[in-house]
Amino acid sequence: MYEKNKKILAKALIKIKREGIKNIINGRSVGATSKKTFKNTSPVDGELIASVAKSDAKDIDLAAKASMSAFSAWRDLPHQKKRDILYAIAEEIEKNADLIAVLESYDTGQPIRFMKKAAIRGAANFRYFGDKVIDARNGLSTPDTNHLNFTVKQAIGPVGVITPWNTPFMLSTWKIAPALASGCTVVHKPAELSPVTATLLCKLAHKAGLPKGVWNLVHGFGDTAGKALTEHPAIKAIAFIGETSTGSRIMSQGAPTLKRVHLELGGQNPSIVFADADLERALDSTIFMKYSLNGERCTSNSRLLIEKSVYKPFVEKLIARVKNLKVGDPLDPETEIGPMIGKVHQKKVLSYSKIGVEEDGATLLVGSGKPKGLKGCYVNPTLFGNATKEMRISQEEVFGPFLTVIPFKTEKEAVEIANSVNYGLTAYIWTKDSAKGHRMALNVESGMVWINSQNVRHLPAPFGGVKNSGIGRDGGEYSFDFYMETKNISVALGDHPIPILGK
Repeated sequence: MYEKNKKILAKALIKIKREGIKNIINGRSVGATSKKTFKNTSPVDGELIASVAKSDAKDIDLAAKASMSAFSAWRDLPHQKKRDILYAIAEEIEKNADLIAVLESYDTGQPIRFMKKAAIRGAANFRYFGDKVIDARNGLSTPDTNHLNFTVKQAIGPVGVITPWNTPFMLSTWKIAPALASGCTVVHKPAELSPVTATLLCKLAHKAGLPKGVWNLVHGFGDTAGKALTEHPAIKAIAFIGETSTGSRIMSQGAPTLKRVHLELGGQNPSIVFADADLERALDSTIFMKYSLNGERCTSNSRLLIEKSVYKPFVEKLIARVKNLKVGDPLDPETEIGPMIGKVHQKKVLSYSKIGVEEDGATLLVGSGKPKGLKGCYVNPTLFGNATKEMRISQEEVFGPFLTVIPFKTEKEAVEIANSVNYGLTAYIWTKDSAKGHRMALNVESGMVWINSQNVRHLPAPFGGVKNSGIGRDGGEYSFDFYMETKNISVALGDHPIPILGK
């Protein structure tokens, strides 16, 4: 399988390097109007993948105008045809799942063992929202004595989607599929560090029959292309996944045009393990939710809160498991942790080992530094123990294979530690006491809680955070609340009294 993955990559790179990575505007692959490009390299080995269109406000304007022109026809397309197109996109994704996984792995450093599943999940997103097209406009009936009131939902218009570099393919589908199902048109600005699969996805959508102008793709940097997108008056809403400070800037940039924003931001999530839990399952889940996807996931449990009575034996097993994690080429199916997305992020993650020891005074149990013999942006899986809630390694989002362990004595203390950060995306609670699990779920400040489980997504369920972890919810009907306006229509049932003036 490893050799097969390398062959798929080698063949794909020949074409990508020759053609370059371009924008897709009104169904056509085009370079930036300025003709400028930037280089995209792999974090695996530092090698050039391709030159990418370095777009600016002129390119965003072209994409926004294409979205405007295509909007009414797409909005009014019969739901059966919309559904069939979304289904066809899902089928194209499934046909190309191996290619998508290999390219995503080489472009981002994510292990191939997770990327094939992410591609299939992307197809599931399109198929799920294809099924929801017929229900997207549904509202409520709220009659009173003299009037029949009912609501309908209508597509808001062209929307901007800005996606991150961690699992960019799947997260792009997670935003774009419901936007299309609602009847919106899209301008997509992917992260500049991971442009490859976003381009492939848009091409597959057009191959599946998506009309020109409905989905436009513009590459570039946040302070130029991204800013222009959030400020463009034709774009009615911005759906953003990424870092918290960037989300704050997007709110500010969109304010003059009263742009609706949906922000899916960072997390510093707790896994809270009580002594009465199934400790083996809690251990498996904690390791998976921290070290899978290179620790570069917003829902990872970056803090392990462990009851003191089981702290020592639990941490001993944790140390052994973390030491055994396999770091290596992400195209190798045996690899569990690949490189960080790039040198800047690698440097950031590495810096927290120094912070943990020198500034915080926590105990380094495993890792820190770079693994020997690997050329790319790798870091060793890292584990700190005997931490407190005030330490920087407890408070700040490292976004890498870096876990901080904090002991607690009581349920009340566990809640205080869990809620001591500015973030509030997810929490994981491990206990066999049902009442305690429910109490904890109600008391932790987070948008999502899993009890005795890792993060298992249910597509109709709401996904999103509180505090600095974001605004709004994705998933099922919750996605339509963002991409659609609710209109109330009131119909008089008879000749009810009308106040008379000026007679």
